[in-house]
Formats: sequence, C-alpha cells, structure tokens
Amino acid sequence: MARVVIVGCGVVGAMLAYELGQSGLEVCVLDQQSPAQGSTGAALGVLMGIISHKVKGRSWRLRETSLHRYETLIPELEERLGRKLAFNRQGVLNLCFDAAELPRWQSLQQIRQTQGYTLEIWTPAQVAKACPHLALGNVAAGIYSPQDRQIDPTALTLALVEAAQQQGVHFQWDHSVTGIDSLPSGGVAVHTPQKTLEADSAILAAGIGTTTLTQQLNQPIEISPVLGQALRLQLPAPLGNPQFQPVINGNDVHLVHLGQGSYWVGATVEFPAETDPQWLLVEQRQQELLDAVL
Repeated sequence: MARVVIVGCGVVGAMLAYELGQSGLEVCVLDQQSPAQGSTGAALGVLMGIISHKVKGRSWRLRETSLHRYETLIPELEERLGRKLAFNRQGVLNLCFDAAELPRWQSLQQIRQTQGYTLEIWTPAQVAKACPHLALGNVAAGIYSPQDRQIDPTALTLALVEAAQQQGVHFQWDHSVTGIDSLPSGGVAVHTPQKTLEADSAILAAGIGTTTLTQQLNQPIEISPVLGQALRLQLPAPLGNPQFQPVINGNDVHLVHLGQGSYWVGATVEFPAETDPQWLLVEQRQQELLDAVL
C-alpha cells in the first residue's frame, strides 16, 4: 500500500487527507499544532468563483471545480458525521461604486451565461429592496452571484479531520517537521524531533513553513506572509432581511453573516514590507473596517 505524508493541517491539508483517505492510500498528517490554527483560522471562507473575473485558464478551472465539489462535499460530510455544517448558499453581492465598471460586469454576465451560470446586475433600487440595511448613496449597481458560497474554514477543517479519521487517516499533532530527504529508493524521509517517517511521497501544505522545507529539497518555493485585519461583531439581530443574508462585498471589504446576528467584517490585505515592521497599525486598520460598514 502506498504511503503519503501530508505536512500541515489547515483546510488544504485536511481536504487532501480526506480525499486521499478514500482512495485506499495509507495517509499520515503531521502538524506542529492542532488543525486550522494558521491562516485557515483567520480566513473568512468566501468562495468567489462565478463573480470573479477569471473566465478561462487554470485559475478559472480550479475555481469552477472547487465550486462543484463543495456542492457535493458538504452533504457528504453531513451524512458521514450526522450533523449539519453552516454553509451559506445565499450567494455573494458585490457593490459597484463606479458606473464606468458596468460594461465590464455586463461582459462577465454574458460569459457566465454561456458557461451555464447566473450573474445578475441589480439597480440601486433592487439592492435596497433586497438589503434594506445598506447605505447606497454612492452605489451604481449591485452584482449578485447566487451560486457562489461561504463556509467557516475552521469548522470545515475540523469536519474533514473527523471524517478522514473515520477512514483510517492518522493525524499527529505537536509534530514539527524539521526536514525532508529524498531516499535512494525514490521515496522520502520526513523528519520530526520525535521520529522519521518514510513514505512514497510527501505533500507540503504548511503555508509559509513550506519555504524552508522546499529549500532543503533544492526546489525552493518562496511563500511570504500577508497580514489582514478582520472583526467579529455580535448584533442583537441580523441586519436587514433575516431570510436573505448573502456575503456582501464593497471596496474589498466583506460582510459575512455567521448566523444569530453574528458577522465577520474584513479583511485588509497588508504586505509586511509595506507597513511598519512591528505591524503597529492594527487599531487604525480595524477602524477602517468599521468605517467601511457603519
């Protein structure tokens, strides 16, 4: 039986473990901490495929394949685990503030129609009717994608781990990978402070930790950290129409309903070289997020 070692257990590592665990392979996942503690735990889980302007090539194919897989994955996990997963199927609404951008959206709408997807262009009046809580003074149109989705990445990762464990996948936490060597036999040796695992192949899903490991294999892949700010707000009740709570995006700020009047607001994108080395602008960035939604 072929053996695969996966390094890292964010949503990517957990998904790989789940899928490979169904294929008859012996799978072991290593992580220096518990699952979803890195960038996965900070993600908003917005699945933007149809509303993105990627319409061809590898990037679009990956997005489209992912969207299709989520539609089968979530009910599959719910059946296996015997519980519901919060999966927002109410789409994504993008607020367009520049009327000059409308021809570009209209072109995308036509392309999506030929691909079999729905993309609606709403007038400000239609946006106001659907989402009465929004201030629309500068909004030229709303672009609504009913087939895009949102899911809590941490909850999804934990569900994938649990389902993979049921399939016999082994997870070992508190195992920091210190190195990977190629074996003369064609396999790999994965080293941790506790032990060395030999496998037919290793998959690196360790986020920024991947850079060091690929350097040891003389195949360096540079992955740099990106800082982002997001807030979680708890309100007495959902905003606007409780029955219609899509992800709302405007000026690259997302408003994500989590249920029971709870929302994520975010996120900024800050590259370390562009900010103070100590990232001392956190309060300023958070205030910018609040200003964007108030």
